[in-house]
Amino acid sequence: MPKKSVKKTSSKKSESKTFAWLATFLTIIGFIIALIVKRDDEYVMYYAKQGLVLFIGQIIIAFVSSTPLFGNIIEPLLWVFWFVLWLIAWINALSGEKKETWLVQDIAKKIKL
Repeated sequence: MPKKSVKKTSSKKSESKTFAWLATFLTIIGFIIALIVKRDDEYVMYYAKQGLVLFIGQIIIAFVSSTPLFGNIIEPLLWVFWFVLWLIAWINALSGEKKETWLVQDIAKKIKL
């Protein structure tokens, strides 16, 4: 009997990790999916909020890159910085633990759902 319990817990944790990864990988789409399907899963929502923050970061970078003064100089650096944060969020989501993604988690903590 205990083996079934362990297996259910393991598969549930695996499912949570998958949804957490999708939430960071797909940013806004992943956030919406997590909000609809896994709203009660604290682990998934932890990373879904990070996905939302990463999406907002994309919008900010797109806005900054549209300005003629800063667009050509800063845009490539901002995209590389964003991409690194995105990768770190993926790795953290797949870890099975709530790990903070620098800068992203500081903002995500402020989101109340």
